[in-house]
Amino acid sequence: MLCALNRQVPDRLPVTTHHLMQSYLREFFKGADSREFFDALDLDAIDWVVEHRPDESLGERYDPVQGKIGFLEARRVVTDAWRISIEDLPGTEFQAQRFRFFTPGGELSMVLQSNAYTTWVAEHLIKEKSDIDLLGAFMPAPKCDVGAVNRAADAFGERGIIRSHMCTFDAFGQPGCWQDAACLAGIERLILETYDDPVWVHEFLGILQRRKLVYARSLAGARYDVIELGGGAASSTVISPAIFERFVAPYDRDIIEAAHAAGQRIVYHTCGGMMPLLERIAAMGPDAMETFTPAAMGGDADLAEAKRRIGSKVCMIGGFDQLRFFTRCTPKETRAEVRRCFAEAGGGGGFILSPSDHFFDADPELLEAFADEARKCTYA
Repeated sequence: MLCALNRQVPDRLPVTTHHLMQSYLREFFKGADSREFFDALDLDAIDWVVEHRPDESLGERYDPVQGKIGFLEARRVVTDAWRISIEDLPGTEFQAQRFRFFTPGGELSMVLQSNAYTTWVAEHLIKEKSDIDLLGAFMPAPKCDVGAVNRAADAFGERGIIRSHMCTFDAFGQPGCWQDAACLAGIERLILETYDDPVWVHEFLGILQRRKLVYARSLAGARYDVIELGGGAASSTVISPAIFERFVAPYDRDIIEAAHAAGQRIVYHTCGGMMPLLERIAAMGPDAMETFTPAAMGGDADLAEAKRRIGSKVCMIGGFDQLRFFTRCTPKETRAEVRRCFAEAGGGGGFILSPSDHFFDADPELLEAFADEARKCTYA
């Protein structure tokens, strides 16, 4: 995988997956952890490590009310001017929690709901435009706990790569600036405001960017192999190339530059449409791009065309239709799809085969065919 991330030619096609959902591991792999899953299938392994630390000189500390670390979360950082409470909400169809953020200037709140598979925002944080002022004035910026990351890297050894993501908003967010804002204000509202009040949108994005830049600059010395930026809300099936150019690229480009200055690689994640944005994303300077979601999964990826247009600039990750070829076909068809992806995007290296995002359902027999056939795709 490191060879591919560096756009070099490995001995064989690297093959892995994105986030492993705990619900899937419980149902299909008897509660195995991710390391056991990768070992069982002989996939190229990824250890997701997200370690934040407070800056005590700024009055920061770990959040004392945080319980189990959730999906895309890390240990939260609070101050006397940014305190968090969590309240369970009874009488709802799905498990629901209200997160309250207390500041000297007022209170913000959001509601998250969850089922056995995932979590989503049921009430957005940003209700009035002035709410972003509280973020700008009081929201702390976590830093990377470099020592904790490196201890995890030592423990994982040579089994696979250490991956992470740029810091997100506390409780629920996304790595990219636009994508984080979409979680906090709602994507429909955010799109409309790019026309109705673009100055406010730029101010909002700038507040989120400043926080992420603090984190990006703190990454120096952390032995990550790649760090994720982006998110699906900036795909071309959600926003236009013009909105991407004005409200996404300027903010995330600076974060990529800061991460590079700290010695880190960046993969830009776009689960959804990518084809109208390929050159725009590559121009931001990431080391890799994902997820090259096929049309049957709601994207628009043409692997061969993408390889021709940007394959010399970035490593490509993804491209595999996990809905059809992990659940609705024969092992022979799964193997044929692996070969198709390799033929279209594998030439000259710089390609990691992976499902186009995480999955909630997959036939273990088809996963075995996926992994086995990919290992047979050699460059020698």
